[in-house]
Amino acid sequence: MSQTETRSIQGVAIPEPGDWQLDPAHTSVTFTARHLMVSKVRGQFHGVSGNIHVSEDPLGSWVEVDVDPASVETGDSKRDEHLRSPDFLDVERYPEITFRSTRLEGEHPGGFRLEGDLTVHGVTRPVTLDVEYLGWTTDPWGGRRAGFSATTEVDREDFGLTWNVALETGGVLVGKKAKLDFEIEAVKQG
Repeated sequence: MSQTETRSIQGVAIPEPGDWQLDPAHTSVTFTARHLMVSKVRGQFHGVSGNIHVSEDPLGSWVEVDVDPASVETGDSKRDEHLRSPDFLDVERYPEITFRSTRLEGEHPGGFRLEGDLTVHGVTRPVTLDVEYLGWTTDPWGGRRAGFSATTEVDREDFGLTWNVALETGGVLVGKKAKLDFEIEAVKQG
């Protein structure tokens, strides 16, 4: 398929088949969790890499994402060190967070559901990401790039991240649920 040829489904131009590598400079994995039951803390992992394989049949496509948990940043260095510690991510023992897709489904190429296995803190659990395909373009250097946004919510205790402190007023210091957001820009290989 030439660079000028496009495939479309229901009027939406989709990426050409092949391997697309995540661009770490334009890809982010962020999380949001409750703090003290009344506010939210946001953080980001800066060490992200991975691949998307776009199949001839788009529903046969798959995704692999690797995240360096030691790259976590929340805007507070003491909190970041605590998140890296054995109380939470234990980055010395578990130096990688991974997502491997197992199934892709959807009736419209602009939005679909991606099922897969998320491994955090040495524990693997199935998750489903709601994915929005943002389109593709040719960059100024002749490369092809595609964009995706994805989100899911997980219970951190399902991954063995159980540290917490009970509050005198009721509730806990850190909420159990964490929202994960992926903003992905991938570059066509070959």
